[in-house]
Amino acid sequence: MAYTARSRRTTAVLAALSLGILALSACNGDAGKDTATTPSAAASASAAGTDKGADAPSAAGSDDGGSDGGNSSDSQGSTPPSQPASDDGQDGGVGMCETTDLSYNVTVASKPVNHALLKATNKGSGPCLLPANELVITIPELDGAAEHMGPDGKDWILKAGESAYAGIMFSRADTAGGKSADKVEIALTAAESPTTVAIDEGPVTVNDGQVTSFFGTAEDALTY
Repeated sequence: MAYTARSRRTTAVLAALSLGILALSACNGDAGKDTATTPSAAASASAAGTDKGADAPSAAGSDDGGSDGGNSSDSQGSTPPSQPASDDGQDGGVGMCETTDLSYNVTVASKPVNHALLKATNKGSGPCLLPANELVITIPELDGAAEHMGPDGKDWILKAGESAYAGIMFSRADTAGGKSADKVEIALTAAESPTTVAIDEGPVTVNDGQVTSFFGTAEDALTY
């Protein structure tokens, strides 16, 4: 009986040891699995980080695209501004001279022959832009206006009290006949109503009227 009890205890101890060994093996196996999976997880995390790092240059490239957009904006900024809608920038906003803005004097010239000098003075209190090439001279009771002669002038700002000059030729030396006139009609443009001005030292004989553009001096006006 004593032997039987001892055998049972030995068997129990061996069984317990076996269970302990099995449990220990199981634990070691789980630990091995954890250890085995850890590098894989780390590798996955590392790969994910590498992928994100590879995406970073693309994001930078996108930012560069935005920078290009900034350059485009700079190009627009360097675009020259639109042109003015009117010509006021050229004359500082000064209005055109009208026929009634000026006073006129027409005097027969000593030379050249058959010429008279027209002096037009700004009688207003401010400047105006003088149309140099649109002067219209007509003789009452004669058909048509005087033709243009000489070079074209340039419009300029005629200040208050300042004068401009034009030469009028009433007849050619080689043309006989004509009509007598002691006054002329003057308009700065064909669209305006003319004003009538007496001819100092007149009357004159008119058979082929011509007129120059406006000039800044009497000498220039009587050159043609």
